[in-house]
Amino acid sequence: MPADVTLYGAKTGNCLRVAIALEELAIAHQVVKLDLRAGEQRTPDFLSLNPSGKVPVLRVRSSAAPPLVLAQSNAILLYLARRAGGRLLPPETDASAPFALERFFFFVTDVIAPSHAAFFLKNKGCEEGQRLMERRSLEMLLASERFLQNAPFMAGQSFTLADIAAVSIVAAQSPSIDWARYPQLQRWFAAVMARPSIERGMIAFD
Repeated sequence: MPADVTLYGAKTGNCLRVAIALEELAIAHQVVKLDLRAGEQRTPDFLSLNPSGKVPVLRVRSSAAPPLVLAQSNAILLYLARRAGGRLLPPETDASAPFALERFFFFVTDVIAPSHAAFFLKNKGCEEGQRLMERRSLEMLLASERFLQNAPFMAGQSFTLADIAAVSIVAAQSPSIDWARYPQLQRWFAAVMARPSIERGMIAFD
């Protein structure tokens, strides 16, 4: 991975997950913080990187090719994992590889997507829809307890993209979790939050 890597973003779950991946993989990078309330994601300079005006954006500069610009958090995570050669995603020959992808997408689609929908509905004044999506997101998050019955991490014995996808949304929903009822999830959360990469990634946009 070239050293000239820049992450543009703000303190959102999507941006934090990318920041955590960069820290976990020890990829040298710089962070450019955008003030979303001030509309910095809609400036001409930023729109030249991502015309949709959304964060995060990852830019990778190389002397051998034009800059690579990726503007979708899950695509960025998969790109980083694949470039890392087996870290964050086990090799395809590893028996745990399918589960790492399955559980990564479980959190992305079944937990995070309803949470995003709840935020959208809240901004539109649709309180009933907001509560429904919040409840759905939390229910699916709590269902992940089953992944941890016989393993330290969401996809088995190693820390993967599934754990990165999970950690920020669990942190966000932590006040709503009855931890006494979910001891495996509580154990996992305490362990991953103590990882230095998580600690650094979670404050990347402070």
